[in-house]
Amino acid sequence: MGFTAVCVGIAASTLIVMGRPLFCACGTIRLWYGDAWGAENSQQLLDPYSFTHITHGILFFALLRWTARRLSMPACGVMAVGLESVWEVIENTNTVIDRYRAATMALGYYGDSVLNSVGDILSCGVGFALAARLPTRATVAIVILLETALTFTIRDSLLLNIVMLVHPVEAIKVWQAQIQH
Repeated sequence: MGFTAVCVGIAASTLIVMGRPLFCACGTIRLWYGDAWGAENSQQLLDPYSFTHITHGILFFALLRWTARRLSMPACGVMAVGLESVWEVIENTNTVIDRYRAATMALGYYGDSVLNSVGDILSCGVGFALAARLPTRATVAIVILLETALTFTIRDSLLLNIVMLVHPVEAIKVWQAQIQH
């Protein structure tokens, strides 16, 4: 647990140094904010995209169990949190934020608050813990359920997010924009 907290602390400190806000500029701190297109998305502790970070944790579990078989489960968990922490820092660079705005439906996206990044890292940890404790079929079912639910509720998911960042598809961008407020 100590190394995990260090990873989260380093990520949070780095984000602060990068100029990321600690929490929502609205002045309110919420545990959950459910409007994927609202001004507080990516600013509160958890939001609809937190579910994609649960999927990150599941995928990191699979990757680490495949590539680092000799490491203990706790060591793999720390590595997963470390990888997610690095991603949160990279995701909040101007380069990636600008890419999100240009290539995805996130036209008004201006990055995560530090609070939201911590929530995303914790969500990844939850995904890793689920994958470590549940049968493979159950974790695969969870990923399919999360991806499907997100696709139909917010017209986005981890898979769509990756596709749109790597090779944007105009038809997907138009479809996604139809649900925005």
